[in-house]
Amino acid sequence: MKQQEHLPLASIWKLFKDQLRLLNFLSYFLLLGFGLALGVLASYSLIDSKSLISHVTQFCVSTPPSPQPLPPPPLVTPPIAQPLPGPLPLPPLLFTPPPAQPPPVPPLLYIPPPVQPPVLVAPFHDGIGTKVKPKAVKMMGDLELLQKASMLPRIQKLPYKEPPKVAFMFLTKGKLELAPLWEKFFKGHEGLYSIYVHTNPSYKGSLESEGSVFEGRRIHSKEVKWGGFSLIEAERRLLANAVLDVSNQRFVLLSESCIPLFNFSTVYSHLIGSTKTFVEVYDDRTSVGRGRYSRHMYPTIEVKQWRKGSQWFEIDRDLAIEVVTDNKYFPLFGRHCKGSCYADEHYLPTFVNIRFPWKNANRTLTWVDWTRGGPHPTKFLRPYMTKELLENLRNNGSTCEYNGGRTTICHLFARKFLPGTLNRLLKFAPKIMSFNP
Repeated sequence: MKQQEHLPLASIWKLFKDQLRLLNFLSYFLLLGFGLALGVLASYSLIDSKSLISHVTQFCVSTPPSPQPLPPPPLVTPPIAQPLPGPLPLPPLLFTPPPAQPPPVPPLLYIPPPVQPPVLVAPFHDGIGTKVKPKAVKMMGDLELLQKASMLPRIQKLPYKEPPKVAFMFLTKGKLELAPLWEKFFKGHEGLYSIYVHTNPSYKGSLESEGSVFEGRRIHSKEVKWGGFSLIEAERRLLANAVLDVSNQRFVLLSESCIPLFNFSTVYSHLIGSTKTFVEVYDDRTSVGRGRYSRHMYPTIEVKQWRKGSQWFEIDRDLAIEVVTDNKYFPLFGRHCKGSCYADEHYLPTFVNIRFPWKNANRTLTWVDWTRGGPHPTKFLRPYMTKELLENLRNNGSTCEYNGGRTTICHLFARKFLPGTLNRLLKFAPKIMSFNP
């Protein structure tokens, strides 16, 4: 009986404990949910507080809005873009031409540094002066000659009181047939010029009579072939002899068929007073210009640097020494400019174009007539030698640049005048050109 009463009580206690566990579980679950809810609310509260602080800060530092703000524009569907009928006009400022740029400053690389003129003695000065008879040119081989020329200092002023001289260098085949005309040209101007003559060594005759200005002025020479590299070698040989006299400041290359167009005073002042050298330089892109360029000269000389010009030049002392001492371009022409290359028409123009383009006038002072075409200019015979021809050559109405201005004296010399013109030249030239009596 007692056992039967005890069983219901045990069941009730077990049921109570089960219900208690369920309540504990539910309480834990509710506590967890409450914690999660509290965390989410705290997060949102923190974000809202930051937003509120931001709004309050903006409100404090920003300017008050206008009392009547404009309503936002209504939404409008943008139309489909249509192609423009043409390019829009650019603003007027874009069409304003840029200001003129100043001329480029010559590279300092080419400007020789100032050198104090040393006290020079013989053999650099050959003693040619107003009261001293010119000494005969010393015959020197190419090696000795170039060695002496290469040791010359680059001086800007003469180291002694003596006027600068013009070196007249004659490249001839033989006798100077027009020498009597040049005698009249030089008369009375001793000490202001020097003369050097390179003739074919096969010519054994005399160049001049005793007492002539050409006496003793013949230099050591070698055979020269027309259009060959030997022409450049002969020109260089003349220059090397001429630069040994430090009084020589300008250098003119002439042939036996050249004549002067003005008297000595005019020629001298024009050359000594010039700030430019006179080497004809132009870019000929035809087969007789760039077509003569050899690709073996690259990269020392590029085809865009290749130039053409007349063989007959007039240069200053600085350029003359640079040509004589050139060991870069001169040997290159000797190896690769042969045959139809005609080195005499390309070496000096190309050299000047690369090294000294800013100091050159890009024109020659020696007039020739190419109007008849062919590889040679017109040869003037006796019937063509008239007063009108000489006057027209002196002034044909054209002008050219000289020391920044314009002048009607564009040529100082002319060629080719054959020996038959000498008598008429002696008759007309002294009066037209005002030679000294």
